[in-house]
Amino acid sequence: MSKMFHPLELFVGLRYTRSRRQKHFISFISLASMIGIAIGVLVLITVLSVMNGFEQAMRDRILGMLAHVTVSENDMDVDNWQGLSEKLSGFPHVRAISPFIEKPIMLNQGDEARGVLLQGIVPEMESRIGSVFEHVTQGDMKKLTPGSFNIAIGVTLAKELKVGMGDSLMLISPSEGALENGELPTLQRFTIAAIFRVDMQNYDSAFAYVNLQDAAESFQMGERITGLRLKLGDLYQAPRVGQEILQRLSLEMPDLWVSDWTRQNENFFKAIQMQKSVMFIILLLIIAVAAFNLVSTLVMVVTDKEGDIAIMRTLGLSSGRIMKIFMVQGTLIGVIGTLAGVALGVLLATNLDVIVPLLERMFDTHFINSDVYFISELESRVEVSDVILIAFCSLLMSMLATLYPAWRASKVQPAEALRYE
Repeated sequence: MSKMFHPLELFVGLRYTRSRRQKHFISFISLASMIGIAIGVLVLITVLSVMNGFEQAMRDRILGMLAHVTVSENDMDVDNWQGLSEKLSGFPHVRAISPFIEKPIMLNQGDEARGVLLQGIVPEMESRIGSVFEHVTQGDMKKLTPGSFNIAIGVTLAKELKVGMGDSLMLISPSEGALENGELPTLQRFTIAAIFRVDMQNYDSAFAYVNLQDAAESFQMGERITGLRLKLGDLYQAPRVGQEILQRLSLEMPDLWVSDWTRQNENFFKAIQMQKSVMFIILLLIIAVAAFNLVSTLVMVVTDKEGDIAIMRTLGLSSGRIMKIFMVQGTLIGVIGTLAGVALGVLLATNLDVIVPLLERMFDTHFINSDVYFISELESRVEVSDVILIAFCSLLMSMLATLYPAWRASKVQPAEALRYE
């Protein structure tokens, strides 16, 4: 027969969780301890799920505008990109390749002017790389045909320039020898053929797209481009694929430059991970406070049950078995609180997409500002590993909280406890 889970210890421990003889105070503080643990677990699961959703949304949005791997040369000027594209298509995990020209320019309309990063693309090829085509609210990116001199801009940029579909914009780009030779800047008029909205302030106001051939003609680049964007079957293979490209092609292309999405946004995603870790530790203190409350609850129970403990000791129960009775009681409180917190936390986290818009309508406010957080909607993603870790930490702290009160109960002396009974 197992000593740790002897029926007597389990029965008495469960019995002590409830009150008797109309003494409800012990039951009340036991319930308060359960609620405290449940609230701590609920808040921790919800907050971490929101941070997971934020990280995933940021990754999806950023990778929708950037490539998994970018290949160029140190001077950002690639000749014979078709030949380079054929070589890159033979590398593992490469699913799509798109050439691009990238230049910082100024867009002007009337009295308004804004600096943007112009992207010269081939729409048919770029649509397999990025997701900006999925976020077009007006017009069609396919109208960026060679010789059309059409342009696609973000909705925020359109508002700032006070323009709409069919309006014209003047592209202004200083030439490379402007400072040395006094050359005039490049001027080219484009017509707005599409307006996109990705709900990221940095992109809706700072990016514009034209056809690759129109960009090459405007900047007098001929057949040269800035580089090639690659999309991989597994985006987490980007560092390895980039390194392999650099090793295999560096001999024939000594000026080869390779970057991937993890390098371009390394500090950003590291900051999110660090915030998540810090938030986990801070919110874990909520559960720790509830566990501390469990210590005081069990101490009060031990004090209230000293007479019962003394009688059980005189009937032959060892101090170890007395200790297990109160460990059962404390662990039960921790288990119920943890399970309730996990259930409510998962339920809340998975329904935030319904709850948050409802609260925003009720209070006539908007919780997520895209100017600050880069996204406009609160998203949540529950990670099973996070839930398991939170539940484990909660149960562990609950069990540890039972040790001192249970040890104190095991030290009750029958003669002293029964003296005034």
